[in-house]
Amino acid sequence: MTDHPITPPPELRDVWDNLPLSTKEIFVVAAQWGADQELEACCEAIKDRKWFGDPSYRIAELRAARRPKPLSLKEQALRRLDNIHPFGDDKDIIRRALEALPE
Repeated sequence: MTDHPITPPPELRDVWDNLPLSTKEIFVVAAQWGADQELEACCEAIKDRKWFGDPSYRIAELRAARRPKPLSLKEQALRRLDNIHPFGDDKDIIRRALEALPE
C-alpha cells in the first residue's frame, strides 16, 4: 500500500491480518476506518475555518449528517413492506400496526 493519508498505518494492518474475519468483514472494517479518517479530517477543516457561531455546533451537525443512526426495526419493516404484495387489505393493516408501534 502507498502512504496515502487515508491508508491504515502498518501497525493497524498487522492487527487486521491476525483477526479471524472473513474477507468481506475485513473490507467493512477497513471502509469504516477510512470513513472515520475522512470524517475527522472534515471536522478539523470546519474547526480551522472562521464559521459564524459556535464551531462545536457545526462539528456536531457534520457528525450527525455523516454518521446517521441506523434505521430502527420499525423503520426497516415499513420500508420492506413497500416491496411485498400481500393480498387485499393485509398490507394496509400491517402498515397501520407498524406505525402504531413506539420507536
